[in-house]
Amino acid sequence: MKKALTILSLFALLTIQFGCSSSDSPDPVVEPPVVADDFIRAADISFLPEIESAGIVLSNNGKAEDMLTTLKNAGCNTIRIRLWKNPAGGHSGLTEVKALAARVKQAGLKVWLTVHYSDTWADPAAQTTPAEWKDLSFTDLKTAVATYTSTIITEINPDIIQIGNEINSGLLWPQGHLINQEVQCIALLSTASATIRSKAPKTKIMIHYAGIKASDTDWFFTKVKSVDYDYIGLSYYPVWHGKDLTVVKSTIDALGTKFSKKVVIAETAYPFTLGYNDWTNNIVGLDSQLVSGYPATPEGQKSFMLAIKNLVKTSQSGIGFSYWGGEWISFKGKEATNGSTFENQAFYDFENKSLPVLSVFNLN
Repeated sequence: MKKALTILSLFALLTIQFGCSSSDSPDPVVEPPVVADDFIRAADISFLPEIESAGIVLSNNGKAEDMLTTLKNAGCNTIRIRLWKNPAGGHSGLTEVKALAARVKQAGLKVWLTVHYSDTWADPAAQTTPAEWKDLSFTDLKTAVATYTSTIITEINPDIIQIGNEINSGLLWPQGHLINQEVQCIALLSTASATIRSKAPKTKIMIHYAGIKASDTDWFFTKVKSVDYDYIGLSYYPVWHGKDLTVVKSTIDALGTKFSKKVVIAETAYPFTLGYNDWTNNIVGLDSQLVSGYPATPEGQKSFMLAIKNLVKTSQSGIGFSYWGGEWISFKGKEATNGSTFENQAFYDFENKSLPVLSVFNLN
């Protein structure tokens, strides 16, 4: 009897201590609140497959590490990838981009495609129609754009898609030139947009302009206001677009207010040194090209990017930024004359070790 009472007493004690009985149900599991992470912290790493194929090893914190892992752990949430139609050599073509996009998704990052609608670089100075399309009538060109865009969405299904890259004067020249063929330019953009909306209504559409000058950006986005899109994308490089960071913020606010769009700094970068690591001339190599207060040092590079991030976050309409060329080290060798023009603005030093600038991707 004493033994039985001891057992019953022990059971009662446990019941009181843990607050349960035969009639109690377990306390519900309280999940932590889901915090929306909609501020775009992106990196364009389009050269990465080519760099990896050359056998280059990148390191972080003293050990070899996949760049996607490094970026994800740093806080990056989106990867930007350029896409060319039929590039010589295959790099940045659909097959390579599809494979890279799959890796990005597997890593838990969002995919942002910048579709150049060209076989090579498209920017304010050149918007060359793919060779496959160069003899098409305008009607057939629109059909080709729709078919190609549909294929991209079906094959990759990005989270964000740019319809054109730095299309200050339109795309698919001469037929899609914004100044010489405005109606046709708008029709091509609208065709691409309509195709995306029908195939992937959740995908965000971006229109991308290079520059931050208020009068120029206002002119451009007024021209394309009839196109259905979500984000305004701006390129900002001090070497080309001026050194006054306050203009960046004021332009973001002005565009967002007038056109009711969210604005992204779609491309920006800054040097950690004015030195070079191959025999290819760099874009930035002079003190006169720098922004006052931001030296060409690892900490200066980091401070510049923190300033960009903060001005976007504190603006009324800014929704994110993307660093361009962070992967573009001089991977072709130290004497290459066709190497990188950007190795001194990369995320890695000349020994391929990660730099402090990566901390800009943290959530705060």
